[in-house]
Amino acid sequence: MKPKLADVAQEAGVSPTTVSRVINNHGYLSQSTKDKVHAAMEKLNYQPNSLARSLHGKQTNLIGVIFPSITNPFYAELIQKIENQLFNQGYKIILCNSADNKEKERDYLRMLMANQVDGIIAGAHNLGIEEYQKIGLPIVSFDRQYTENIPIISSDNYAGGMLATQELYNAGCRMIHLLGTSSQADHPTNQRLTGYQDKMQQLGLEPQVFSVDFVDPPAVKLLEIKQFLQQEDLDGVVCSDDLTALLVLQAAQEIGLNVPTDLKVIGYDGTEFIRTYYPQLSTIVQPLNDLVALLIKTLFERIKQPEKQLADNHFVLPVEVKRGKTTSKM
Repeated sequence: MKPKLADVAQEAGVSPTTVSRVINNHGYLSQSTKDKVHAAMEKLNYQPNSLARSLHGKQTNLIGVIFPSITNPFYAELIQKIENQLFNQGYKIILCNSADNKEKERDYLRMLMANQVDGIIAGAHNLGIEEYQKIGLPIVSFDRQYTENIPIISSDNYAGGMLATQELYNAGCRMIHLLGTSSQADHPTNQRLTGYQDKMQQLGLEPQVFSVDFVDPPAVKLLEIKQFLQQEDLDGVVCSDDLTALLVLQAAQEIGLNVPTDLKVIGYDGTEFIRTYYPQLSTIVQPLNDLVALLIKTLFERIKQPEKQLADNHFVLPVEVKRGKTTSKM
């Protein structure tokens, strides 16, 4: 449960009125009293309600949404769908772009607590942030494990890795490489990597992984991918996301490789944007509408019953192959 002003007062051994006066810097108070109140606030991780003090004990109908990027098509589409569905149910969002920065994410968490949001949907890629352990707010995670008590909603990344590899194999590829972010603890693309490796072993093929950093600028990635394509002996590439796949197509064109004759490529995510503007790209489609519906449903359940223990904290939805020209048989 979220700590309340009365909890701070009890911890500090003063009255709630005194705590309020310290928070609002109102009237004369000894430094000793101020120090005791601030120490109690820090111990309980209490954040003064800067937005809705007049709504004490009531819902604010605000939801915090934390993601690592708002420009990536997958996150942009996911956030848009979250906002639309929440708005239709009478809620507004406070959008926080963590940009893979731990300190930025911590500051946003504190801000969300101070603004007394009713809950948080978190999809940022930072781990080891202790505020998630003691924030006292209903939280639902997209694709990441923050703590054992926070429910996780994701699509089947492992099956996606296997499906992508099988798609290239069925198209005739035998020298299939995976191109994506290097292995990170609890990163969703790790399961895609594992699915690729397991499927390659089932097919009797040797897994080959080339790492590109998710946060590198596109120009840097493009240069690395061109070098990769020129140096490696391959006929198929599984990409960890669609933007990487588009860079592979660009790099292949610039060095004179024909897709799909010389090289076959499959991406991952399958947003409406990609399927509309790059229909030639084969990709693994995540069920965005279903993911968003389940994120919101689970969050509302946590808001209504924050102490309820879930029998299963990880909910996984299926993915599917969308076949385009980049994996066509020739």
